[in-house]
Amino acid sequence: MGKDDYLPLFETRSAKGRLLYWLYAVTVFLGVLSMCAYRVRHFPAQELKRWVWIAVFMAELWYALYWLLTQSVRCSPVYRYTFKDRLSQRYEEVLPGIDIFVCTADPVLEPPVMVINTVLTVMAYNYPPEKLNVYLSDDGGSEVMFYALLEASQFSKIWLPFCRKFKVEPRSPDIYFSSADEIPVDDVIFAKEWQTVKHLFQEMKERINEIMKLGRIPDELQKQHKGFREWELGASKRDHQTILEILIDGRDSKAMDVEGKPLPTLIYMAREKKPQYQHNFKAGAMNALIRVSSRISNSPIILNVDCDQYSNNSESVRDALCFFMDEEMGHNIAYVQYPQYFNNITKNDVYGNYLRIIGEVELPGADAHGGPPYIGSGCFHRRDALSGKKYEIESKIDWKKENELRVKESASTLEETAKILAGCNYEENSQWGKEVSSPPSSPTPPSPVTDVEAHTPTPLRHMHKHS
Repeated sequence: MGKDDYLPLFETRSAKGRLLYWLYAVTVFLGVLSMCAYRVRHFPAQELKRWVWIAVFMAELWYALYWLLTQSVRCSPVYRYTFKDRLSQRYEEVLPGIDIFVCTADPVLEPPVMVINTVLTVMAYNYPPEKLNVYLSDDGGSEVMFYALLEASQFSKIWLPFCRKFKVEPRSPDIYFSSADEIPVDDVIFAKEWQTVKHLFQEMKERINEIMKLGRIPDELQKQHKGFREWELGASKRDHQTILEILIDGRDSKAMDVEGKPLPTLIYMAREKKPQYQHNFKAGAMNALIRVSSRISNSPIILNVDCDQYSNNSESVRDALCFFMDEEMGHNIAYVQYPQYFNNITKNDVYGNYLRIIGEVELPGADAHGGPPYIGSGCFHRRDALSGKKYEIESKIDWKKENELRVKESASTLEETAKILAGCNYEENSQWGKEVSSPPSSPTPPSPVTDVEAHTPTPLRHMHKHS
């Protein structure tokens, strides 16, 4: 092994300027004490004023309590820096598969065009496409959403090569083209392809929006894919069978983009819904996704994102893997939490919608004290951690062996066998993964989604949301 093989894949740096911060904190603390002392010395005699005094003083005490609690995560934040070049040198040939979960629930509140932008941005990560598996969980059970994903599967054959060729950032087509409305003129080849891809994207958006207005899929379009037959039985949002369709099988040699490069696997899933069963909203969808993915792709790393998010950095997967695959600390990390920021806010962000304090101060501060909590989205998990496995210091993961755990059955076989795992009664009166036998080809029985303890979860670059 060379000298570089012993260097870490990430490093931790403490925030600078702590003395100035403590001087500021002391002045605020003295101000809070002065405020309390003033209130106590000026207790009003009149009953009406007394009630006003109590209300104001309680509000001030709440502010003081909040301020004191936040100091624990603001006093010593840490920041992580990854070395993706070292990751590539050591592990490029054995990079693990990634299962990406995108969850949506209502095609009216969460328009299909917005959802497929999220799907396209994660499909376009700078990562071996044959190791990416994207699952769209549609709790609305909408054939319009299925149609939109089918359109996205075709557009991805053009969008992914375009992103790869011109190093596009961000890789959400809607965000990318809206932030660069004018055709670039300094590169003739780029300008021509830019205009062509944007035109194709606009046409796709128009087709999807027209179907959305129509509210159903015309007969001629239903012939495009066998999946539309699932709605012939009268499926509704709250009452339908499991619908599971592999739109792109990344293992298939014919699943290629326009440049002949492999495409990521793309799967549509609407878990079974019956009025008499509780479905537990997003947690229920995540449980079904974990079970179904363990049967189809079984990747050791899972990323879940909301349907209105996009990643602003195509290297995000490799950043996360620098933590999971680090030789010294990797066994100690259960998940890597990315912060979230919001777009389409006011110019001066007067209401703090960009969440800079949370993303740049409080999450790094919590990271220095055992790690920030899982905030529900934009998070990379170890599948084994979700299954309850604990890692010891001496444990060493064989990433090559992890890649060999992928199943070999045909797409049609996987669709049929995985549908059982998305049934609404699969969890009824049982703790699946413990009392219930694990899904076939799953090396570790999965368990229901709960808060996951991680010793060193780490916020990295941003996951953006549309507002």
